[in-house]
Amino acid sequence: MAQIVRICVESAYLNTTLSADKANTPRLDLGDEADTQGYKPLSEHIGNQETAMEHSHRYHAYPTQEVAERLEHHLDVHRQLYNHVRWDYENSPEDDKPSEYDQNNKLPEWKRKWPVFSELHSKAAQATVARFHRNLSNLRKKKEKGYNVGRLKRQSPTEYRSVTYNQSGFDLDEKRGRDRFAYVRFSKIGRVKIRYHRPIPDSASIKEVTFKKETTGEWFVSFALETDDANLPEKPDLSSLDASNSVGIDLGIQNYIHTSDGKTVDWLDLEDEYERLRREQRKLSRKEEGSNNYEKQRREVAKVKRHIKRKVLDYQHKITTWLVKEYDAVFVEDLDVKEMLEQSHNARNKQDAAWRQFITLLEYKADLYGCHVKQVEARGTTKECASCGVETAKPIWVREHSCPSCGFETDRDANAAMNVLQRGFSELGLGWPEDTPVETVTATDTTHFESVSASHVVETGSLGA
Repeated sequence: MAQIVRICVESAYLNTTLSADKANTPRLDLGDEADTQGYKPLSEHIGNQETAMEHSHRYHAYPTQEVAERLEHHLDVHRQLYNHVRWDYENSPEDDKPSEYDQNNKLPEWKRKWPVFSELHSKAAQATVARFHRNLSNLRKKKEKGYNVGRLKRQSPTEYRSVTYNQSGFDLDEKRGRDRFAYVRFSKIGRVKIRYHRPIPDSASIKEVTFKKETTGEWFVSFALETDDANLPEKPDLSSLDASNSVGIDLGIQNYIHTSDGKTVDWLDLEDEYERLRREQRKLSRKEEGSNNYEKQRREVAKVKRHIKRKVLDYQHKITTWLVKEYDAVFVEDLDVKEMLEQSHNARNKQDAAWRQFITLLEYKADLYGCHVKQVEARGTTKECASCGVETAKPIWVREHSCPSCGFETDRDANAAMNVLQRGFSELGLGWPEDTPVETVTATDTTHFESVSASHVVETGSLGA
């Protein structure tokens, strides 16, 4: 089964009016919120790992009813804290906005004023503050890129579904569990049973743990792991790369991907899943909103959506693992996914493709398997002739490339993939190899391209193989 890698980063926001019945709750030590010596914001720490590779393992959790109630309560208190962090930031003068460090130092004061916050572990509270500032930083970056963005919104109970413990406040007990189960102890909450189907590698250290409640009502626990670069395989020397051990990838329309050496991978067939989703959504529309039957059917809809997402993710894991095992270097287009989804044609297939997720997985596995992965400029790869470089306009329905200048003919997506490969070599500062894919690729007017079936991808790409 393919390895599941997921970076769980979610946004969230707060209620400043807190429950009065929590007023007598015992407080934590109020002096442990921010270490002023050598302080580094968690949001900065999470976003700037230079000497280690980060990935995560995710496990299904089975809390008891008592522990599940505590998890729900802590979720809600963290949501209120997030919202209060946002309120404090929004209501500060424009020329004196508090930093993450400033707001961490305010935590003791907030705990005295609203004792419900004292129920939270100090590191978990700091991680919630870091979440807001990380979301704020991501919003700024999007604005700098020209996106039309607003402000971070206040989070409702249905939107805030995860809590992170960073560095401390948790323990993993692998010995107590039986039959591939283990336990995670969260400070202030208790022990949570998880299906420990994949042990944490000895070479990895646990940096943080996140518990999350999915829209289906299921609980999951994710471990953010860090592996030192010394334990990772070396990537091939750049001077050894050529057209035989490198590949350009075009994220296509008729096929999921098209490679520069003439291989295609078919789209994942999700029609049955979408038909089931339509049926469940019709049932939901007939229920009275807010009723028990509505909530039950809402979970059924969420389960179908989850199944579709998992199926896409599993397929991407198998394809990306196959690519990094098969080639020493993989070059892929740096796509503006948001702009592509806003186009009217084929929008659902593009959503299913989840190309940004695909590229993220590809880059992650490049380090895991010792492969070079490079994103290149996507603009013009379809129009430009891979043989002579002359640009020819092509409407979306034209599926063949026929160059009026040099006469080179091939599949439209194959031509784009070859251009991606050439741009990849150029960006790495390498000379274009003599044995170019233009000379070796099969032309569309002679023989069909090699089609890589889903079963072949599963066989060669599965991490369990």
